[in-house]
Amino acid sequence: MDKSSLGKLSYIKGHAAEEQVAIAYERNGFEIVERRWKTKEGEIDLVAKHKSKIYFIEVKSSSSFDKAVEQITPRQQERIQNAALQYLADKVGSLDVDCRFDAALVNDVGKIKVMPGALISA
Repeated sequence: MDKSSLGKLSYIKGHAAEEQVAIAYERNGFEIVERRWKTKEGEIDLVAKHKSKIYFIEVKSSSSFDKAVEQITPRQQERIQNAALQYLADKVGSLDVDCRFDAALVNDVGKIKVMPGALISA
C-alpha cells in the first residue's frame, strides 16, 4: 500500500474512532457540541458538555491502548490546551469555566478506554 493510501486509511480510521467515542459519550448523557474544532493553535477532536462542565476529548486509535496513549505527545497536549483556551474565549466568552481534558483510546477491536482528566487540567 502506498503512502497516499495509508494516509487515507488512517484518516478514515480516525473519523470512525471519533464517531465511536462520540456515541459512547452521548450514551452517558453528554452533548457533543463540536467535532474536529480547529484553530491556528491546534485541533480538538471532540468538545462535549455535561451539566455545566465542558470536556475536551482527544481521540487516539491504535492496535493497543498503550500504543494509542503513546501518540499523545507533550507538544500535542500544549496545542490542545491552546486550542481549548481559544474555544473558551470564542464560543463561551469566558476562561473561567469548569472543564476537563480526556483521552479516549480505541484499540484495534474497537474497544474504548476513556482516561478522564488524563491530559492537562485547567
